[in-house]
Amino acid sequence: WVKLTPTDVAERVCKYARKGLRPSEIGVLLRDQHGVGVVSSVTGSKVLRILRANGLAPSIPEDLYMLIKKAVSIRKHLERNRKDKDSKYRLILNESRIHRLARYYKKARPIPPNWKYDA
Repeated sequence: WVKLTPTDVAERVCKYARKGLRPSEIGVLLRDQHGVGVVSSVTGSKVLRILRANGLAPSIPEDLYMLIKKAVSIRKHLERNRKDKDSKYRLILNESRIHRLARYYKKARPIPPNWKYDA
């Protein structure tokens, strides 16, 4: 029932990646605008694998990137609001998630073994 061919879907994935969209955003866009429910059911490979094959994969995994982005925004908030103890606690929790995920990705090899999160 999907009108796009697997090559069309792969081309659109690459086009959206060149525009700067993350893999999850690409999947949402294909689902909402082009009726492609699951990319892997049409193409036989997932969005990230298509991006890797074309050399467009992000340098760090998306979940790790989003955690780092969140930590940066919490730090920015704490610069303005020094007495916000809850945000300080949430930053500690968020950074522990970053370190835990980074430890996993160092073993699984998406990030280099000498990669370090700098607070």
